[in-house]
Amino acid sequence: MNAHTFLKQQVALFQDFSVERLQQLVEGARVESFEAKEAIAHHGDGATHFGVVLSGTVAASVLGAGGMRQPLGQLKAGDTFNEMALMTGDTVCADFIAETRCEVLLIPVSLFQSVIVAEPGAVQRISRTITERMKTVLTDPTKAAAALGQSDDPYGLKLKGERPEKLLVINCGSSSLKYWFYDTANESRQARGQVERIGLDGTKLAHHGPKGEVKRELPKGGFAEAFKTMVAELTSKEMGVIGGAGEVSVVAHRVVHGGEKFTEGTLITDEVLAQIEALNPLAPLHNPVNVAGIREMRRLFPAVPHVAVFDTAFHHTLPAYAYLYGLPYELYEKKGVRRYGFHGTSHHYVSLRAAQFLKRRPNELRLVSCHLGNGSSLCAVDHGRSVDTTMGFTPAEGLIMGTRCGDVDAGVLAFLERTEKLTASQSEEMLNKQSGLLGLSGISSDMREILKAADDGQHRALLALKAYCYRVRKYLGSYVAAMGGLDVVIFTGGIGQGSAEVRALALQGLDCMGLRLDAQRNHDARGFDEVCRISTDDSKVTVLVVPTDEERMMAREALRALSRSYITRVLEAQQQKPFLVEVSAHHIHLTQEHVEALFGPGHQLTKHADLSQPGQYACQEQLAIVGPKGRIERVRVLGPTRKYSQVEIAMTERFKLGVHPPIRESGDIADTPGCTLEGTFGSVKLERGVICAFRHVHMTPENALSYGVRDKSVVRVRIDGDRELVFGDVLVRVDPNFALAMHIDTDEANAAHVQTGAQGFIEGIQSEG
Repeated sequence: MNAHTFLKQQVALFQDFSVERLQQLVEGARVESFEAKEAIAHHGDGATHFGVVLSGTVAASVLGAGGMRQPLGQLKAGDTFNEMALMTGDTVCADFIAETRCEVLLIPVSLFQSVIVAEPGAVQRISRTITERMKTVLTDPTKAAAALGQSDDPYGLKLKGERPEKLLVINCGSSSLKYWFYDTANESRQARGQVERIGLDGTKLAHHGPKGEVKRELPKGGFAEAFKTMVAELTSKEMGVIGGAGEVSVVAHRVVHGGEKFTEGTLITDEVLAQIEALNPLAPLHNPVNVAGIREMRRLFPAVPHVAVFDTAFHHTLPAYAYLYGLPYELYEKKGVRRYGFHGTSHHYVSLRAAQFLKRRPNELRLVSCHLGNGSSLCAVDHGRSVDTTMGFTPAEGLIMGTRCGDVDAGVLAFLERTEKLTASQSEEMLNKQSGLLGLSGISSDMREILKAADDGQHRALLALKAYCYRVRKYLGSYVAAMGGLDVVIFTGGIGQGSAEVRALALQGLDCMGLRLDAQRNHDARGFDEVCRISTDDSKVTVLVVPTDEERMMAREALRALSRSYITRVLEAQQQKPFLVEVSAHHIHLTQEHVEALFGPGHQLTKHADLSQPGQYACQEQLAIVGPKGRIERVRVLGPTRKYSQVEIAMTERFKLGVHPPIRESGDIADTPGCTLEGTFGSVKLERGVICAFRHVHMTPENALSYGVRDKSVVRVRIDGDRELVFGDVLVRVDPNFALAMHIDTDEANAAHVQTGAQGFIEGIQSEG
């Protein structure tokens, strides 16, 4: 029996597939044979394939408490696996081990999303399979606990794609080329190198790989010659890690400035490259070189996907009040003059590593990342989102750096223009290359030399050191105020990881904020090798030294961009499939205890009208919300009761109440402001619980499969109307009990002139669940 016939006759999922679709699956998938007791898929791994058992039997099991294996079920010919992981984005929920010799058809994620989920009948069958298997597992608490256990990579820091990839990461400077090679199938085959003084005399190569290190002088040449040197070193018999350039399957490029358009790693096309080049005026020292490097690499590697990873992307979540300058608003609208922030790849990476070290979810932490090096910046990360950062329109704003001034009164430049006749280019030269530690000390831009000179008693070196650390301390304190508290401080970058003295001076006097440094731990920290805790055990705020790895993060983002590109194909096929958009006004969720406190003992909520989400309803009961500044009357309560009380308001209403709630997913009320609720019987003072809700789309698993998205995916949604608008940062929430609908608040609806009943279309995916 050939593969087409088997799939058609033996696998119920494919019974309605056309011959053409089956041909697509068979040609794009692969058949693998497994001997008895051989593992096919591992619990906790990311799902890279949809599996179909062609022959033999496969056991599904997990390791439970005490290392005892818990059987979950048996798969026979025609059965499938990995549906749940592919649909939710969670990891594989069991070990799948061959009981007998068997053959398995492994269908890549791209085919699963572009071919299988395009068939309505297949989506329905997969949804039923998921439901039935979850019911089977959840009836046994022991099996459920084992099957739903933690992944070995819940923070997504391992380099994994739907297939093994050999990635080349490129970072072009004005006269330098840095490169890194990663093999996702064998991470011991990493290599890195640097070509310095490109276009100048004294060009040098330094290459490090598993076979050792090589350094040599090179003839004077341009970037084309530097790239050829890189390829030659990676493929050389003596030091190479690949047999030929054709083995490279993905190239990731660092791009300094992505403007407001690029908010995640992006596959590079001619159109995208033109858009990046159009941003050159925002980063004239960096983007032109990045673009030239991309062009040369696309010429050398024309057959592989190239991905741009932007320094600014992580900061796209900054609120407008944090990124706008106090300049005429027209300068922002017409010229894009605003704060963008940089070092985003580093800040994102170390925030994930800190959460991993602490065994906490990134979206439950408030942390400040201090990237201190020749270029330095701080970033306030609130529940996984960058909410403020010290660098601004250019990397010259914020902290004092090696040769950059950091914050400076704009009037200084006008004064120097009048009195010293400084031109714009001379001002830029001074601010970027003659200031900072170098300008203050008159000695060096290198913190190691500043520290040595300060130890020798040189006054200006000591002054530069104190000014540098004071600026870090000042911004750190301001970010505690901005986030309303702090859980973690991270030091990273060459200075942050390497200087115990700078770390101690930067945190000096912050005991009042719960920061207590352990002097011995700080002294002993090996910041370039591992994550180190340098705070005392009783410190309310944890202080960590975290080695950054921007290149690994770039490789990770490139893999995710590839995955999003597969999903985009599904979205393009489904783009004419609309869903309902509903406007959600302010409302309140209550615990039963608070219901009785507000409306009287024994009171039960009274249904007024059903809502679109099954089991949810608007109640007859209404309350007043009272804040420090004002009150909002007649706010409706929604039922049924919840475990915690929560108040959801629009952004404009926070000014009326005098509170500053964060933007959160419903139910995430940690460290949020409170208010007073007044009812007909009494009042309740909430210590926390006021939020502005993420805009979101409710979906069933079947809906999610058909759109090619997962629970917690973040997407862009276009809403039709007389003022058509695309909303970004729309959270996808998947649950079997949901009904397909998007919810926006009244502010968003008013801005887009949208009313309940409008239609939304998913335009693209920003990040996977």
